[in-house]
Amino acid sequence: MCGIIGCTGVKCASEILYKGLEDLEYRGYDSAGIAVLEGGKIISVKKQGRVCALKRAAEQLGGTSGIGHTRWATHGRPSDENAHPHTYGAFSVVHNGIIENYAKLKEELIEEGHEFSSHTDSEVVVHLLAKYYSGDLKEAVLSAVRQLKGSFALCILCAGYEGFVAVKYRNPIIVGVGEGALFAASDMPALCGLAESVAVLKDGQIAFASEGKISLCDFYGRPAALTLSPIPPAARGARLGGFPHYMIKEINEIPAAVKNTVQAFAEEKCFSALSRAAKKRGGFGDIVLCGCGTAYHSALAAAYHAEELLKIPSRAETAGEFRYRNSATGPKTLFIAVSQSGETVDTVEAARAAKEAGAYVVAVTNVPYSALTGIAYMSVPVRAGTEVCVAATKSYCGQIAALALIIASLKGGSAYSRTLSALKGIEAGCAAAISDCAVESAARACASSAGVYFIGRGIDYPVALEGSLKLKEVSYVPGEGYPAGELKHGTIALIDGGTLTIAIMTERTLGEKTASAVEQIYSRGGRAGVVYAEGCAPPELLERAEFAVKVPSFASCLSPIISVIPLQLIAYRTAVILGRDPDKPRNLAKSVTVE
Repeated sequence: MCGIIGCTGVKCASEILYKGLEDLEYRGYDSAGIAVLEGGKIISVKKQGRVCALKRAAEQLGGTSGIGHTRWATHGRPSDENAHPHTYGAFSVVHNGIIENYAKLKEELIEEGHEFSSHTDSEVVVHLLAKYYSGDLKEAVLSAVRQLKGSFALCILCAGYEGFVAVKYRNPIIVGVGEGALFAASDMPALCGLAESVAVLKDGQIAFASEGKISLCDFYGRPAALTLSPIPPAARGARLGGFPHYMIKEINEIPAAVKNTVQAFAEEKCFSALSRAAKKRGGFGDIVLCGCGTAYHSALAAAYHAEELLKIPSRAETAGEFRYRNSATGPKTLFIAVSQSGETVDTVEAARAAKEAGAYVVAVTNVPYSALTGIAYMSVPVRAGTEVCVAATKSYCGQIAALALIIASLKGGSAYSRTLSALKGIEAGCAAAISDCAVESAARACASSAGVYFIGRGIDYPVALEGSLKLKEVSYVPGEGYPAGELKHGTIALIDGGTLTIAIMTERTLGEKTASAVEQIYSRGGRAGVVYAEGCAPPELLERAEFAVKVPSFASCLSPIISVIPLQLIAYRTAVILGRDPDKPRNLAKSVTVE
């Protein structure tokens, strides 16, 4: 969601803040703003649009303390007025999250004479601070935050305080120390090169950063200990390194992401931890895998594999639905929550609900210091490294690898050995898929189509969903992913010469069934292309296909790691052909920390 940055004790705050906003722009890019303290006064600039729109104005600012924000709009359209920071009285505030009771608070404040200048929920925070401030900053902050309901990470600037205040409740914020300066940010990569050591704030904590020191307290003013740790190497800020976009760079990093995830599984002793958990509970009776978007697709692929290998009920759930219904989840349930950021609010709350119901919760995430890892009994790391492109690519492949290892660990014996061996050999297969897949003709076909439909059977179906999502995310070409057999139950009404269908065929036993669906498309005047593994697509189908992309063959449970790569490449090239920015698709943000 939105990106927050704060600093104090630096030579030029605006320079640090602007660079931090560039590093955080994947969290939102509807507008951006900076506020600094100059001569005891708050001076702010904010602009609608990308962070770069702020550059000229930011260069005019001085000061040694300040806060910054890059926005993904929730309440109020993108505009200069709705951009953060919000300033009123002696305060300026940036916010990530949702203030659920803002309407009631705003009404009360207006009755008291406060004048609002935006249509955001966030502005009530700065008005509350001004209301409660009578010279005691701590009391004003405590009084204000106790009025708020919802989720919020805040960074606060006060005209009478050379420093900043950071507040966390169900949205991430990290504080750091480096060379006498103090920092705060929504995500670790923004602090790389600035902070030498960091601390992830816990829910209900407030950090006061000033004069080279950070002091913590809870929402009632009770002191809390601050434990700083070295900034983890995995959080290093990413750079393009010669690639035109982060999306293609991160696709090229898939082999390393899978390899590092396999290594991390061993280093963290996940096999033995899972074995102990299963033994302690007398075995698991069912498995629920939960996620949103791409993470849901990796969960769905794993559910297919788990049920086949373990012979126990296994299902994937979208987190936003799971958390609001009465699920048959209990002590015999293994609940696997999948999230790239570990901060996706629906997934975090679903995991919390499953834990309260007695399930054994495992987090599968790319961020080891996230809210999700704090809830789970154990974490299985995805070591994909920093992923800047909003559309997930390498993290999806890392998730498939981690989930396959979890499932194989529960089976144990030769199943685990076979999975481990296959994963160690998949790095070369990923590299081959990246370098050998000729997707230009497929991308041009997508770019010229009114709609693109992705179909597959078995474990190819989740890949079809992911291929469709990638294309929609970065190119804005409409379409859907379907089980191949479902296409004729309604959606075939949309098939004509202006639409394209992409069939994924990596399951040898189901190839003819998917081919039958493609024939039905041809008979309605539709067009089709194929992504296939050796021996999985009939030769006559390949001859008629508008394009045919061949991928290396791998075990069914791991095939999504390989078969998704040409679909990611097709989405990327389609976006480029259509002149879209594949790294920052419209209306999207990398980490969805609000409902």
